[in-house]
Amino acid sequence: MADTNPDADPSTATVQKKAGIPVDLIRSVGIFLVILLHVSIQPVPVPSNISATTAWWAFDFYNSIARPCVPLFVMLSGYLLLQPSKVNEPLKVFFKKRWKRIGLPFLFWGIVYFVWTIAFDGVTLSFDSAIQSLLQGPYITFWYLYMLVGLYLLTPLLRVFMAYAGDHILEFVLAIWFIGTGIVPLAGLMGLNLNGNVFILPGWIGYFLFGGYLPRLKTKIRSWKLYGLMALGLAWTMIGSAYMVIDPGPQLYFFFDYLTANVIIVSVSLFILLSSISVQSLESRPSWAKRLVRLVGQNSLPIYLFHMLLLEAFQNGLFGFNLTIMTFNPVIMTPLLAVIILFLSVGFVALLKKVPYLKRFIG
Repeated sequence: MADTNPDADPSTATVQKKAGIPVDLIRSVGIFLVILLHVSIQPVPVPSNISATTAWWAFDFYNSIARPCVPLFVMLSGYLLLQPSKVNEPLKVFFKKRWKRIGLPFLFWGIVYFVWTIAFDGVTLSFDSAIQSLLQGPYITFWYLYMLVGLYLLTPLLRVFMAYAGDHILEFVLAIWFIGTGIVPLAGLMGLNLNGNVFILPGWIGYFLFGGYLPRLKTKIRSWKLYGLMALGLAWTMIGSAYMVIDPGPQLYFFFDYLTANVIIVSVSLFILLSSISVQSLESRPSWAKRLVRLVGQNSLPIYLFHMLLLEAFQNGLFGFNLTIMTFNPVIMTPLLAVIILFLSVGFVALLKKVPYLKRFIG
C-alpha cells in the first residue's frame, strides 16, 4: 500500500541489477493487489445465508487473493534497505533519502486528501481537523506511510542486527515473530488465551526482516511447494472468513488481517516466487509488457496515493454515473474495475509528472 514502496532508486535497470530481483514486477503485482483489495471491500452486506449470495463470495475470494499486497511492499523494503553493505550509511544520508521518497509526497497528497474530505466527505474545516489529519492521516490509506516511518526509524538499528546476526539467530527471531504474530492470536480465537507479554516482537517488523533475510535463504524451496503453500493459505483465508460469517462477532474479519498466519504464509510464498524470477528472463518479454511493468512499478507510490480518489469518485457518481462491483456481476466486475482504476491511475500520474516541478512532490 502501499510505495507503495519508494525505497529504491527510480532507475529501474540500476536497481534491479543491484538487487538481483525483479523490483518493478513485485511493485506492480503489489499495487494491483492493493487496488483489487480496495475495490473488493466496497460495502457488501454480511449475509444471513452465505451460500445464497454471489456478491459475498466474490468479496471473500478477491479479498483473500489481494491480502499479500502490503506485505509484499514491506518485504521488498526490507530486501532493499537491510542489506549488510548499508550498515555504515550515515543517518543523515539515510533519512534525507527517505524524506525525498515519502516526505514530500505525504505533504502533497495529504493536502489533496484534506481538501477532498472537506469537499466530498463532509469533514468540517477546523484547526482540530487539520491537526488530526496530520497526526492520524487525512485518509484511511495513509496508515501505510505512518507504518513506513516507524520501520524507517528502526532501520539503522535493524541494519546492525542483520549485519552481525548469524542465520540461526535471524531464523529464530523470525520463528518467534511468526508464532507470536500469527499463531498466538489464532489460539486466542479458539479460546486458548496466552498472556500477550510472552511474545512482544511487533507485527510488521517480521515482514521487514524477512525481506532482508531472503538473500541469505540457503534452502532452495521448490516452486510447487510454494504454490501449494499459497493455495493452502488462500483456502484457509476464504474458508475461515466464511466460517466467521456463520456467527458474526467482533472478530468477523479476523482471517483478513495482514498479520494472521494464513496471510503470512501466502505473502511470504508469493514474495519468494516473485523474487526467484530472474531479471534477465523478463527481458525476453514483449516490449509493451516491459514498459507497462516499468511504468507501474516506478509509479507505485503515486498510484497508491491517487487511486482511492478515483474509486470514491466512481462510487459516488462524481463523473455523472456510478461504477461499483455491483454494477454488473461482481465476479467479473471486481477485477475489471481494478484494472480500469489501475490504468486510469497510471495515465493520470504520468500526466502529472509532465508538469514542471511537480514530479518530485507526487512520488
